[in-house]
Amino acid sequence: MRQPGQNLLIAAAFFTALAALAHIGCIVFGAEWYRFFGAGEEMARMAEAGHWYPAAVTAAIVALLLIWSLYALSGAGVIRRLPFLRLALCLIAAIFLVRGVAFVGLMPAFPENSLTFWLVSSSICLVLGALYAFGTYHKWTALSGNSAPTPKNLN
Repeated sequence: MRQPGQNLLIAAAFFTALAALAHIGCIVFGAEWYRFFGAGEEMARMAEAGHWYPAAVTAAIVALLLIWSLYALSGAGVIRRLPFLRLALCLIAAIFLVRGVAFVGLMPAFPENSLTFWLVSSSICLVLGALYAFGTYHKWTALSGNSAPTPKNLN
């Protein structure tokens, strides 16, 4: 029988891996995918020109998303326990949630990104952040037997 939060973390892992796959598509299929996903015309033009930058940035995002997906699977108990699991899951949830709400402040730094990009990607980040946050919270409470995580059971 699955513990509370396990399904949420499995969903977080699945959708985070799906996001990584979409980023891999940008590397493989190039400028049109960067344009479709709203990454900005400058990124698309650099990809068309064969510049290393778009692929390098996108590959770093892919690596990070895949690591985060593994942490969600570890938190769900699907794979072995990874180091600093609870801390990592909390940080991942926080990063996704902050990215989801902070897009207004980020938009000026990336003027080439479309409004559609910001709205869609921010919504996805909010959903992912909620999956990680609620999944982690429910796993903690199920394992500790308490109604809320306490400093004593954070490890």
